[in-house]
Amino acid sequence: MRTGSVIVLIWLLIGVFAAYQRGYFSGDDQVNCAELGTVLVTVAAGPLNYVGLNPRIECTVPQPSP
Repeated sequence: MRTGSVIVLIWLLIGVFAAYQRGYFSGDDQVNCAELGTVLVTVAAGPLNYVGLNPRIECTVPQPSP
């Protein structure tokens, strides 16, 4: 149990570092669902980012009718 937790923590830390290197934490005031989704998927992918995986999320939010 303890070893698995350490592995998951290291995996996620590598993902956070990959997202940081790609500039996803740039301090934009407005974040849309695509940006947030891309950051979360990049963090979850962890070390796979360094073997060519470049996850991206595309989403559209319905606009209110006039």
